[in-house]
Amino acid sequence: MLLGLLVSLAGCSREPPEQALRATIAAMEAAAEARDSEALLERLSEDFVGPDGMDRERLRRYLALIWLRNREVGVGLGPIQVELVGLGARAEFTATTRGGGGLVPDRVYRVKTGWRMEAGQWRLLSAEWEPVL
Repeated sequence: MLLGLLVSLAGCSREPPEQALRATIAAMEAAAEARDSEALLERLSEDFVGPDGMDRERLRRYLALIWLRNREVGVGLGPIQVELVGLGARAEFTATTRGGGGLVPDRVYRVKTGWRMEAGQWRLLSAEWEPVL
């Protein structure tokens, strides 16, 4: 019986870091599609920094403004390139926004993100995005 337990525990390996990061990014994409800012923000590090010094609270207000002004806002991600670096990671991808009118025009952005493992979970530490011309 002990041997069976040990074999079953050996088969229960943790998700590889890159796969876990990709799953976190996919969950954030799903949260954005569902307009669920709480689910999106819970994946950010407490010391998150975005463009122009944007912090968590400013991002929360920005999302609220977009979702209040626009009934249908969507985002789709292109292929994700992940580079694991020590206890952190970098991920780059394209993001296509749609349905936002003036605040979030239909546009493609190049996104660069920095990640850190916190308490066994990937948390978004930094993000930059710029329109693709």
